Amino acid sequence: MAMSAGEIEQLIRQGIPDAEVRIEDLRGDGDHYAAHVSSPAFKGKTRVQQHQMVYAALQGRMGDALHALALQTYAPD
Repeated sequence: MAMSAGEIEQLIRQGIPDAEVRIEDLRGDGDHYAAHVSSPAFKGKTRVQQHQMVYAALQGRMGDALHALALQTYAPD
């Protein structure tokens, strides 16, 4: 079962409470999303570590309920 953009955003916000999150449905099919996530918690972390934090927030749904996620993460200035 596919996830909605709202569900993805909610999970990320729960896992990274100070995050600013924007989700885009890339194909309109509910299976291919882009997530733009900004959080002070990312400061000093590598891009890989930032992505790992987002994947952890998704609670194992990546590759299962969530088929494809193009992820952009950054720490705010």
